[in-house]
Order: sequence, then C-alpha cells, then structure tokens
Amino acid sequence: MALVQTGQNHLKRRPYDAIQGCNPPDLVFLLARWYRPRGVRYVFDHHDVSPELFEAKLAKRGPVYHLMRLLERMTFKTADISIATNDSFRTIAITRGGMHADDVFTVRSAPKTDEFLPAAGDQTYRKGAAILIGYLGVIGQQEGMDLLVRAADHLVNKIDANVHFLIIGFGPTHHDMIQDVARRKLQDHFTFAGPLYDNALLDALNAIDIGVAPDPKNTMNDISTMNKVMEYMTLEKPVVQFDLTEGRVSAGPAALYAQPNDPIDFAHKIQTLIDDTSLRWDMGWAGRKRVLDQLSWAHSAPHLLAAYARLFDKTP
Repeated sequence: MALVQTGQNHLKRRPYDAIQGCNPPDLVFLLARWYRPRGVRYVFDHHDVSPELFEAKLAKRGPVYHLMRLLERMTFKTADISIATNDSFRTIAITRGGMHADDVFTVRSAPKTDEFLPAAGDQTYRKGAAILIGYLGVIGQQEGMDLLVRAADHLVNKIDANVHFLIIGFGPTHHDMIQDVARRKLQDHFTFAGPLYDNALLDALNAIDIGVAPDPKNTMNDISTMNKVMEYMTLEKPVVQFDLTEGRVSAGPAALYAQPNDPIDFAHKIQTLIDDTSLRWDMGWAGRKRVLDQLSWAHSAPHLLAAYARLFDKTP
C-alpha cells in the first residue's frame, strides 16, 4: 500500500491525497472508505485476480470464491481509478468491476533493460550437461512444478536428453518437488538454487539455454502475466510454456507453446529447441527485441503517469 501525502497545511482536513492499494487480499478498500469523507482518492493496483487465485488453489468454486468476488466488486466500486497488469485484467475491471474504461489503465511490469543484460553467466550451474534449462519463480501448487518434473522425466528417461534443470526460487511445494525428483531418480539432473537476487540471479539466468514456465492452464494463469517469462526474454532466452492467453501476449514468437497441461508435449517442445541451435538464438533475439520495442518499463511509464493525471483530475 502507498500513501501520497499532501501539504502540511491540509493534514487535519485531508491527511493524504491518495491511497494506492494492491492485492491480494482485496481489503485495502476498507481503509480507502475510511478516508474518503476527507477527500482522499483511492487507486486500486490490481496485482492478482483473487477469485481465480483461490479457485486455482482449491480446484473448485465454493464459499471462499464467492467471498472473493464480493470483495473484488467492492474494491472496484471504491476505486477512483484502477491499474491493471495486462489487458485481461483491464477487461475484468470494466466488465466484472463496472469501472468506466477511461478509469482503467494497463501498466505492465518488466525487468530493467539496462540491468538485465545478456552475458555468459556462471557455467558451473551446467554440471557438464549440454543444455541447461532454467526455472525462476515460486515453487507452488499453481506453478505446475509437478508437470515440469514429469516433462523432465520424459526428456531424461525416454528421450535420453543431456540436460540439467536449474530451479531458482522457493515456495510451499519445494519439498514435494525435491521428493518427486528423487522418486523419479532425477537428482543428478536438478539443482535447487533457492532464491537468488541481483548479480547472483543474473549469473544464473544468463547461464541457461532455455527458460521454462510450466504454469498450467486454469482460469487464473490463462489471464496472468508471468514475470519470469519477461525476465527470460530480456536475457535473450527462448521460452517453453503452455498455451495461455496472456502467455502469448507476452512472449509472441519468443516461445514455443505446449498443449495445455500436457507434460509430454512440454518435453517435446523443449527437445525441439535442444535440437535446433539456430531456432534458440532466433527466438532469444526476438524476445529481447520484443521487450525493448513493446514491453519494457519505458513503454509502461507513460500509462502510469496518465493514470495519476486522471486521478487528480477527479474532484475529491
């Protein structure tokens, strides 16, 4: 949550010009409503589709899902403007949230292109393998780590691919993934690096040949932008992911798209890139160019400025 403070002379009457709240959970609107009588505006920074997030976690719709829909509606009703991470979220704000189109702004996130620079990376992560495959992100239920391990099993034990997997991150199913890898006798083909930051992260990601995003197709993932895909692309890494709506919007020609939730097809898409060095290079180049030309922060910053201009045009 961010608070935009006004001048000292107005603190008693209006302690803040605006409150910017993100989600989940969709509860910051309660604070916004508390301050609204004093002229404080509310910006809803829409990070996640909370109803779909709970549906993905519980694998069903129930009371929690409908509670999330109610809180979502109340959040949009309270907001003066909404910032959406992509156009799918913008559509939800307008249709499900009832917001006017002029009050919803798409502001995409992207790595800093002047810091995420392609380089040789730390090749010790390769562990002697011909191809290093990298995953960056949360190791959780809805991230499809079980599908990634099944794809790795097919690559190693059926296709006999000379690969190593570098897993960067942590999460609630980290231990389950390690056990799954061991059960399939894949320990020698996996390195669990834990969370990495700054130069250590760049050294690891720059070493990989292929970036993977095994997020399964569901109501949440299909309309969510995966930051890891943007980071792979910025470092000129070709991507393999399942065929998701916003996944295609992000990656375009920089990715190969497996049949949704099919780990065998996912493995075959990785194998396609293993077999074709030129394709890997072409896709990697196309990915960074796509970020620089269309998706970098330089292209999103004007939308954020326009959002705040719209906010302060409104009468408190």
